[in-house]
Formats: sequence, C-alpha cells, structure tokens
Amino acid sequence: MNEHEETARILVEALPYIQRFHGSTIVIKYGGNAMADESLKRAFARDVILMKVVGMNPIVVHGGGPQIEELLSRLNIDTRFVGGMRVTDEETMDVVQMVLGGLVNKEIVSLINDSGGMAVGVTGKDGNLIRARRMELTETNEGSVGPETIDIGQVGEVESINQAVLESLIDGDFIPVIAPIGVGPNGESLNINADLVASGVAQHINAEKLVLITNTPGILDENNDPIASLSRKKAASLISQGVIKGGMLPKARCALDAVEGGVQSAHIIDGRVPHALLLEVLTDSGIGTLIGERSI
Repeated sequence: MNEHEETARILVEALPYIQRFHGSTIVIKYGGNAMADESLKRAFARDVILMKVVGMNPIVVHGGGPQIEELLSRLNIDTRFVGGMRVTDEETMDVVQMVLGGLVNKEIVSLINDSGGMAVGVTGKDGNLIRARRMELTETNEGSVGPETIDIGQVGEVESINQAVLESLIDGDFIPVIAPIGVGPNGESLNINADLVASGVAQHINAEKLVLITNTPGILDENNDPIASLSRKKAASLISQGVIKGGMLPKARCALDAVEGGVQSAHIIDGRVPHALLLEVLTDSGIGTLIGERSI
C-alpha cells in the first residue's frame, strides 16, 4: 500500500467514529509527558482542535504536579504526601492556585488558541463550577482502637459540577480547559486530584467518553502485556485481585467509576505516542485500554 492509499485508508477508518461521536462530549485528562514534550504538546492541541472541528465537544482537565513541586522547592516550602495526596496547608494552596489556575492553565489555553482553536480556561471556582468537600483519609496504626482520621488540609473531592458553565462554553463553540481547584463548603479553595475531577465532570455532564492520558501503554495484565479492552466486571475483578496496582490503581478506579456513573466508555492511553488521542478515539484498534464497550 503506497502513502496515498494509506492516508485514504486512515481517513475512511475514522469516518464512522466521526459520525458516531458527532455532538458527543469527550472529557480528556491531560497530563504526563504529553504536557512536557514540545512536539507532544503541539500534537495534543491539534488533536483537540480536530475533534472540535468535526463536531465533538472536548473538555480538557489538566494536572500540574511537577510544576507545583518545582515552585514549592524554589520557595523552600516542604511538601509531603499521604495516601498519594499532597498535604495542602494554606501556603501550599496558594502555590497550587498560582501554578494550576495561572501558569499551567493559561499555557494550555494559549497552546490550543495558537494552533487555531478557541479555548477558555477556568478553575473550579469560576461560576462555582466544582463544588467540593474535604477529603478524609483514615489509617489504622498498631495499638490504636480503630481507624484514625488524617488531616491532609485543603484537599478535596468532587461533590457536584455546575453543568451550565460548561454548556455555555460548549454552546459558544469554545473548548473548556479546567484547572482542578474546587470550592469547599465555606468558600475555601480545595486542591483536587485531576483524575478525580475529570471523572466527576464526565459523569455529571453525561459525557460519551473519559480519556485519561498517562505515561504508560494502558492497563497491564499478569504478564505485563497491555490490555486492549475490559468490561466493567473484568476491570473490577483485576482491581480486587491486585493485578491493577501502584500508580495505575487510582486511574483505573477513576475510569471504572466514570463508566459505572453513566459514561459510555473510559480510556487509559499512552500520552508518549504522538496523536494518541486521535488514535484511540478514531481508529479500530485504539492505542490504550478501554473500559466499557468499543462500538461504532
């Protein structure tokens, strides 16, 4: 097959997916190498713009852990993690807001706009987009009577999403770019894991798909081979058996929660591959792990 025939084949293969997902909302958690490598950043921006141009409604939720860590280090602010969550006091929360709501969010917005799209950046505080509650972690220590609650500060989890904010942006033909900062019960800012925000947004806005961009080829089986697709039942089984573990475990749980919450499918894809987003959404084989049903 020559180059022209291959190009035509790819376009024809994408057509039924474009038709199937026209008008559908797709929530994308943007993170990992795809946020750090310049060529991958440009490829991501073009992928999101193409999705918008062909009639899909992409919503981007981004992380920013490495950037937060860098600024905390420069400011000589100590940081620690409990249960994978950054302990966030008031001083740390100020840094989180500066980095996520300012630096990272606006960089992504500029990246998409400079590539020909129309993106608008928001935090969860804008229009009360993300109402959140404080996250409670517990642990049982040797000699203790029962589980003890650990105070991790201004860390939250999604309670509700103001759909009207996102719908107004989508209706205006904009691509929403969301920084994962929520509004707490007393109006305080809460730092929320970006995967949790993406999953929560996908569920509350009845998205067709949730796509989590990572630095791995997807979920791996017992032999460390990538798994192309999983049913909800099989995904839950692999979690309970401990096959899905480490850093993949919270991502898999977010993906499974989304599907159980009404999202048609969730995808965990390798952001180190150029145009991974389009390869997963618009091709037969995909490029990561799908939880749900792959259908045209």
